[in-house]
Order: sequence, then structure tokens, then C-alpha cells
Amino acid sequence: MYRPLRTASLAPLALLSISALALTGCMHHRAHRPKVEAMAPSKITTIGVNSYLWRATLETLSFMPLLQTDSNGGVIVTDWYVNPQTPGERIKVTVSILDQDLRADALSVAAIRQVRTGGDWVAAPVRAATVQKLEDLILTKARDMRRASVAG
Repeated sequence: MYRPLRTASLAPLALLSISALALTGCMHHRAHRPKVEAMAPSKITTIGVNSYLWRATLETLSFMPLLQTDSNGGVIVTDWYVNPQTPGERIKVTVSILDQDLRADALSVAAIRQVRTGGDWVAAPVRAATVQKLEDLILTKARDMRRASVAG
């Protein structure tokens, strides 16, 4: 004997089918997201730039007073630093971290130098080797930090 299905009895079946499809869609979406374990340690961060470069910069410049730090924008600006060995000269450094990857071109260092002349501070050229040395120190420290975290 043939009995037509009532629409009221189809409602629970339809709801179950829609729920199953929605759940399948969620699981499919999860399968394509990278797992936290598979991500590079430098990508697991709450800051907007490479964490090794950020920490290495802070450690390298730790002897200088900091004026501004912006971990999302990747900018660190020091205040004027006077080396006790050369009290007639001071330097200010700005480091910009430009990427989330640990690469040499993800780092930009700029410096301003002043010398004391007749009681006033006067702009003086910064030796190119000074900026290059700071970049090298930061990059070397960042690479060492990365090696230590991967090996450890």
C-alpha cells in the first residue's frame, strides 16, 4: 500500500542532511589549513615580523636606550647613545624589519651620527661600515637563535 510522505516527517531528515553537509564542509576546510607543527617557528608569533630578527635586534641594541618599538610594524628606534670612549660623538639607530621571513633583505638599518662642536651637536657622516656591522650582528644573532630553536 502506498502512503504519501508528510512534509512534517521530512523536516528532521532534511535538518540532519543539512547538518551533515555543514560538518563535512568544516572538516574539509580544516584539512587545508596548515598545522601549527608544520609552520616555521618564525611564523608562530603574535608580532607582525620575523620573531628571530625582532629579538636579535633588541638584543643587539640592548646597550642603547630605546625610544620607540613597534612589533607589528617592525620598527625599533633608539634614542641618542654616547659611547663613554668617545663622549664628543653620539649615534641614533633605526631598524626596520620588512618581512616575516629570516632573510638579509628583510632587515634595514639606518643611523644618524652627530659630533659635538663648540657646545652644539652637529650632523656628521655615518661610516658605512657601522651600519653594515650592525646588520651583520643582527642577522648572525637571528640565525643562531633559529638554529638553536630548531635543534633544541
